[in-house]
Amino acid sequence: MLHGPNLNLLGRREPHIYGSLTLAAIDRLILDYARLRGARVECRQSNIEGQLVEWLQAAEGEGFDGAVLNPGAFTHYSLALRDVVAAVAIPVVEVHLSNIHAREPFRHHSVIAGAARGQILGFGPGSYLLGVEALIALDRDARQSRTRARPAGAGRRRAGRRSRT
Repeated sequence: MLHGPNLNLLGRREPHIYGSLTLAAIDRLILDYARLRGARVECRQSNIEGQLVEWLQAAEGEGFDGAVLNPGAFTHYSLALRDVVAAVAIPVVEVHLSNIHAREPFRHHSVIAGAARGQILGFGPGSYLLGVEALIALDRDARQSRTRARPAGAGRRRAGRRSRT
């Protein structure tokens, strides 16, 4: 779970748009939801574009099966984030608390969306939970496809493996 710039200000930043929950409270919701769904999540926030790029580049090597990304203001202009989302082998789901298409015109375009596996927005903190659910479904579908593609009995995975999002 990667949170971009200014999301550390949630709870006091424009609560009429972003709600009154703090980032720590949203992270707790995400962690609890993921645990109930049998997934592990690590939540990170940075105001630094390069840090988000580095985390995405390293995600697969760190054992993550996907990423949920709220790029914040980087949504609208960060070609560096767009390029890393396109380059990594893991699926990335872009999320936003607010509906960016119902806001100021400069917020309507996401340079990330075309490279992301999907985009979820406008459901407040629920956008994050839907992003986690999307990655769980993608991981399940990928595992089923690999199982169907293998000869019977070949290369069985260890039981109980939990996805990291």
